Amino acid sequence: MPEKFKRLTDTFFVSPQISLDEVSSAAEAGFALIVNNRPDGEMAGQPPSADIQAEAEKAGIKYVYIPIDGRGLSLSHISALKSAIDETDGGKAIGYCASGTRSAILYFYFAAFEGRPSEDIIADAANAGFNISQHGPALDNLAARAKTDDE
Repeated sequence: MPEKFKRLTDTFFVSPQISLDEVSSAAEAGFALIVNNRPDGEMAGQPPSADIQAEAEKAGIKYVYIPIDGRGLSLSHISALKSAIDETDGGKAIGYCASGTRSAILYFYFAAFEGRPSEDIIADAANAGFNISQHGPALDNLAARAKTDDE
């Protein structure tokens, strides 16, 4: 597994932009899902989403394109990630963007929406090298919303 694949949980990892060769490495490492959070055309030389998708499908990995641009995250991003993760039945997933940060934040927002306490999420993020403490209020709001939706 490439060193740049950073573990957030036992089943979710993040990475900066992945190459076509790294898709094969992800398959060899047992990943069931690749989540592309990088909009096409964000930077010159970036592999198009369709190329990564074709390589993932060839390797037997589910692929989903959930681009996050400068407007930030929305509930539709979180919902799309939830659907993709649910379809893998607990298999390992990797999200990528330019640096891995947007993918990590999306995953942590998803965790809050699933009801995980923000303190735990912020601690997990710090353990993975991400300081998301400023996101605490938003994480709390998502967790509260999830709790309300469950009732």
